[in-house]
Amino acid sequence: MKKYLPLVFIGLVAIATALTLYAFRSGRTAIEVEPATTPAGKVEVLYFHLTRRCVTCQAVESVASDAVHELYAEELKKGTVTFRSLNIEDKATEAEAERVKATGQCLLVVSGDTRIDITSEGFMNARNKPEKLKEVIKKAIDPLFKAAEME
Repeated sequence: MKKYLPLVFIGLVAIATALTLYAFRSGRTAIEVEPATTPAGKVEVLYFHLTRRCVTCQAVESVASDAVHELYAEELKKGTVTFRSLNIEDKATEAEAERVKATGQCLLVVSGDTRIDITSEGFMNARNKPEKLKEVIKKAIDPLFKAAEME
């Protein structure tokens, strides 16, 4: 019996690791692009949240808002970029959530028919690495403006 105990332990650790990786990965890419509809040449950064919010949820909103306001101040003035925080539990935001296919808490960058989901990066980085989240937002938005310029 003592011979098999280390093997059982290693097997359990391997199973736990595999389940953890599957739970965090769940077959989705880090930045997921899906169809949505926003006027071409305009970029929306939308943060859908619940009524009750934890510290991390509040940090995601704060860092995302700060990033958009710092990086795209001119575009905000022109109206080509917007940042909105919406309560997904509020009936008034139901149509907006349907339009961009938001079904729960999420941080989205939407332009034209492009929907980029950066929720995972938001929740992983907002509190401990806010600069990393700002980079992710910039990497999501900049190509959308370049694509609009080329049209």
